[in-house]
Amino acid sequence: MSHTIREKAKLLARVRRLKGQMEAVERALEAESPCGEVLQLLASIRGALSGLTGEVIEDHLHEHVLHAENEKARAEAAEELAEVLRTYIR
Repeated sequence: MSHTIREKAKLLARVRRLKGQMEAVERALEAESPCGEVLQLLASIRGALSGLTGEVIEDHLHEHVLHAENEKARAEAAEELAEVLRTYIR
């Protein structure tokens, strides 16, 4: 069973919190809140998203790279992660 399936409830809870944070930005913009408040909300979202991304990356490393079934699976998982990191870092 994949780590995203085992951790599904926890990951979905984090996604729902992110959704709530995005809705707070929408409300703040609609209410014409000061830009400082909007920026703070956006910074919080970025931190939460980075935390979620880090957690999924860490679990991917443990399950698909460190504990891979064979060398081919390990190489594929490592390359998959490298591709994601290239996109993430841009």
